[in-house]
Amino acid sequence: MSEPLKEALDQVRAGEELKEKTRAFLSEKTRGYQKAPAVSRRPALSAAACVLVLLCLGLWKVYFIPVSVISIDINPSLELSLNRFDRVLSVEGYNEDGQALAQALDVRFLNYRDAVEQVLASPAVADCLARDEYLSIAVVDDDAQRQQALLAGVQSCAAGHGQAHCYAADGSQLEEAHHAGLSYGKYQAYLELSALDGDITPQQVQSMTMREIRELIAALSSSAGDSAQDGSSQSTGQGPGTGSGQGSAQGTGSGQGYGQGGHHGESGHHYGQTH
Repeated sequence: MSEPLKEALDQVRAGEELKEKTRAFLSEKTRGYQKAPAVSRRPALSAAACVLVLLCLGLWKVYFIPVSVISIDINPSLELSLNRFDRVLSVEGYNEDGQALAQALDVRFLNYRDAVEQVLASPAVADCLARDEYLSIAVVDDDAQRQQALLAGVQSCAAGHGQAHCYAADGSQLEEAHHAGLSYGKYQAYLELSALDGDITPQQVQSMTMREIRELIAALSSSAGDSAQDGSSQSTGQGPGTGSGQGSAQGTGSGQGYGQGGHHGESGHHYGQTH
């Protein structure tokens, strides 16, 4: 073997021996440590995705759950359902005019004040207001603080719109109103009217304007008051017994009254009854 070739082989062997010694040295210092396999990120990403989905579902549920109702009644009779962010979720009409107006409105997801102003500015409601019809706006919410805040908002919207009556109430009678086919505001007017005329039906009230209802309530209240006054002034009682009064008393819309310390005659006209 030639001398140059021998020297080259010796250098190769020396290089291999150096590598082995280096490996042994590093193994001793690191105690045979090996690089850990890469940890998969898929479980963490899956968990994050699940959390995001649950969060979105929670926000969706909060946003789309109605918590308040604004009942607007004049002749169109409708209700705006609101979420906890005071945004309109739906519009429901409770008579023919109300249903037509509900279909014409584009107020979904608007702030309630913008929606109320759009309702009041609609041709159907504006025409009623121009004829001095009676406007009723009821805020229905079980949370007293939110209820008063909404009431202040609708009062501001209704200011300057003629005969406008705004009030707040809890939702205890909301389901009853809907079962009767009436908005909350009109149902309250129906209850007041039916206390004076037990024969009135929700269907009759449904087609009446709020001014017609208020005028009828006033007329019935006046008639009942006159009947009670006339009967008490014209009938004379004979004590607590069963004796008859001295003559019959013809009150306004009432039948004959006989004194027993009070009345026993029933009304001759339906609207003359006292309740």
